Amino acid sequence: MSAFPIVETEANVTRQVMADHPDLMVVTFAFGKEGAAASLHNHPHVQSTYVAEGRFRFAIDDETFEVGPGDSFVIPSGAVHGCVCLEPGTLVDCFTPRRDDFL
Repeated sequence: MSAFPIVETEANVTRQVMADHPDLMVVTFAFGKEGAAASLHNHPHVQSTYVAEGRFRFAIDDETFEVGPGDSFVIPSGAVHGCVCLEPGTLVDCFTPRRDDFL
């Protein structure tokens, strides 16, 4: 069970660290409304994303695609990425190494 707080990251988007270790971090992002977005950004961490529920349109560098429940993919280190929520839901992200900026 996570002892980390739920943090609002953008309008209708929250983040909660579920588990962490210097080499790996698991984080959930909850999107509460259609149109909620994770702005384009990049970071040095490799990220894997699993769609627990909902539908999302992702952009990674020059590629755009839609994902739904059960889908997963990897975002390479340094890739510019973001998403728009098409149906409210939750993403489970794993980062390596840990995102110290989330602690």
